[in-house]
Amino acid sequence: MTHRIVFRPEARDQIDQLYRYVAVAAQDADTALRFTNRLPDHIATLAEFPQRGIPREDIRPGLRKVPWKRRATIDYVVEERDVVVVGVFYAGRDIKVLLKEE
Repeated sequence: MTHRIVFRPEARDQIDQLYRYVAVAAQDADTALRFTNRLPDHIATLAEFPQRGIPREDIRPGLRKVPWKRRATIDYVVEERDVVVVGVFYAGRDIKVLLKEE
């Protein structure tokens, strides 16, 4: 079964923040654009194999993560028909605090 990919608004915001961070760190907007433009293709592969991510039940029930380019993670929850992307985090972010359940 193929799942539908759904982004929480916070995850979209984090991709925008990641673009800005890489643009400043690399001092090159084109590098940042290439980096962040590849993210959706990588995330789309979760539609076919959503269970391949590393479980992070210690943070939130059902949470899984997959790495992106060694320094970032894509955090998501698999629902019946959807893969819900809850966050895209760059190195050093405290994911436990950011994804703490309300």
